[in-house]
Amino acid sequence: MLFHSGDARTAQRGGRREYAASPSCYRFVTDVSSTVAPRKPFCEAEFVTQRYNSAAIALHWLTAVLILANLLLGLTMVRMPISPQKLHWYLWHKSIGITIFVLTSGRLAWRAIRPHPVPVAMPPWQRRAAAVAHALLYVLLFITPISGWIYSSATGVQVVYLGAIPLPNLVPKDKALADVLRVVHISLNSLLFTVICIHVAAALKHHFVDRDTVLTRMLPVLRRNAATRP
Repeated sequence: MLFHSGDARTAQRGGRREYAASPSCYRFVTDVSSTVAPRKPFCEAEFVTQRYNSAAIALHWLTAVLILANLLLGLTMVRMPISPQKLHWYLWHKSIGITIFVLTSGRLAWRAIRPHPVPVAMPPWQRRAAAVAHALLYVLLFITPISGWIYSSATGVQVVYLGAIPLPNLVPKDKALADVLRVVHISLNSLLFTVICIHVAAALKHHFVDRDTVLTRMLPVLRRNAATRP
């Protein structure tokens, strides 16, 4: 019996296991009573549609590297005594934050004009949790840099992007407001770190426990046979 293979979901029909239909490739049905579990064959078209496009992957990992660098930079520089090096690190911390804001805007714009892969089959509660986590992550990637920009403005220190492009102050100098914004900025960074940890843990769970393609389709380097796992 010949059928289409495409989606990771399976259905039991008349003692046979069938993958959901896909027009891209075919295989013969294997009886479920067989001692060898059926495995999806590699399919070129399916591999391409299951992966994120190169631009989305590049933006994702570039943003991830910058977030990690900025969190480490922020934790290190606050413990340093006032010095030219500390002020230089503050400049880079602010510049990286603005870059993350710009990259996040670019990711959302790219997401709107380029279709993403069909979501991997998973329980409804996991799909809802993933949607909430992704939405929260995007919100934090926007408001955390902005909170730092406003905080810097309230301290009376203008943000100069990459040491070359002065950005306008968003609020006038106000010490009381700066004290509040400092707490807000630190809290948002702590929440961002927590959400990222949950995001990473979920991706590893999908890869090593569920053995699906949630992680592999976002990896920058991937063997073709890794797109479909047994």
